[in-house]
Amino acid sequence: MLRIALLVIFVVIIVFLVPRLFSGSRGSGPAAGSAAPDFTLPSQDGASITLKDYRGSWVVLYFYPKDQTPGCTREAHNFQVDQAKYAERHAVVLGVSVDSVDSHKKFCAKEGLNFKLLADTDGKVSDAYGSLTNLGVVKFAARHTFLIDPEGRVAKAYTSVDPARHTEEVLGALDELQKR
Repeated sequence: MLRIALLVIFVVIIVFLVPRLFSGSRGSGPAAGSAAPDFTLPSQDGASITLKDYRGSWVVLYFYPKDQTPGCTREAHNFQVDQAKYAERHAVVLGVSVDSVDSHKKFCAKEGLNFKLLADTDGKVSDAYGSLTNLGVVKFAARHTFLIDPEGRVAKAYTSVDPARHTEEVLGALDELQKR
């Protein structure tokens, strides 16, 4: 009898609790052609950055899990190395994670990053872009990128990102989109 009761409790936990622990809106971000959700977030230097302020330019809005981790550092370095190429294409790179402004400041100083990293500490922007991963008490941004056109529409969404090659992929997409 005790085994049956424990089995029932286990099944209830699996069916009802586990999906809530691993909830988040991953995969439900804005589709290509839709308006990019606007936001205002603080950057590593404390300045407020608003997406609509970049109208007229291309925006590479990339979400990443955590400052100073191997994949995130590699991705950030690659975006840094290609800053001149983005500038030639009238594009700005904005990185977003749920880390704090202070964490971003340290990450930028240590890694020599000079583009904006935005602190989405409450996860609302990551959630609006379908990039929030919620593991119960731990929340982080999934590695997603949104290429936003000068009119503020999502031109391309990347939900499967290889940090080693991603900047080349984005630059290629910018070239294709700007030919149209």
